[in-house]
Amino acid sequence: MSSDQKLHPTPIRFKRLLLTGAAGGLGSELRKRLHRYCDVLRISDLAGLEAEAGHEEVQLVRLEDAAAVHSLVEGVDAVIHLGGVSTEQPWDPILQGNIVGTYNLYEALRKHGVKRVVFASSNHVTGFYRQDEVVSPSEPMRPDGLYGLSKAFGESLSRLYFDRYGIETACVRIGSSFPEPRNRRMLATWMSYDDLERLVIAALTTPVLGHTVMYGMGDNTTTWWDNTSARHVGYRPQDSSEQFRAKVEAADPRPDLSDPANIYQGGPFVRTGPFD
Repeated sequence: MSSDQKLHPTPIRFKRLLLTGAAGGLGSELRKRLHRYCDVLRISDLAGLEAEAGHEEVQLVRLEDAAAVHSLVEGVDAVIHLGGVSTEQPWDPILQGNIVGTYNLYEALRKHGVKRVVFASSNHVTGFYRQDEVVSPSEPMRPDGLYGLSKAFGESLSRLYFDRYGIETACVRIGSSFPEPRNRRMLATWMSYDDLERLVIAALTTPVLGHTVMYGMGDNTTTWWDNTSARHVGYRPQDSSEQFRAKVEAADPRPDLSDPANIYQGGPFVRTGPFD
């Protein structure tokens, strides 16, 4: 059995999928993988994209441009929305990319009748919970900065568009998706690229998604998040950070427990940002 078959043994095909933020780190990784599930992959970002012949379409779009977003969504079956600002930044770029841009996207989905979205939310929606707590999606949001706040808005907006218009969304509070964990915090938040693919495909293909908030994490021994309420999605992570534990702990054997980044789940995000 090939590695592709192990990730998703049943061939699932969409006519056209849209991937926003396709030039980013996770977008670039998903771009390489999503073509297995669709006839055409439409990819979008601000710049830095060229279509591969035969199975890709490129549209360079600013999310705050409502007309451009409307055109971007036309003719797609489902959307994986990674576009927008992905780090803590000053308010204006977050406002334009993550607030105005997400509104423009959902309005375009409504007008074009697109009913399934995987929305890249963030663990920073609940970043001010402590690392000695386990949080479920039913707990109140506690964003750790303007970026987390913008993702909280996106989750609420998608809830409105589900309740009013029936647009199903998986709000995936992504932890840390890299080839391997980079620090102690990521022993709890890490998700492999293979598990990222498993999660996205599960969210796109589960028969009834509804409006689901879930955490994007691997099968880690240490975890701060409870995904029980999202089990209907069918995502079952296969990869654990445990294989990297010895290496990570050797690099940081005595973490400073007076540092808020080592107390709260949001890590360094709880002490960064233009708030002073």
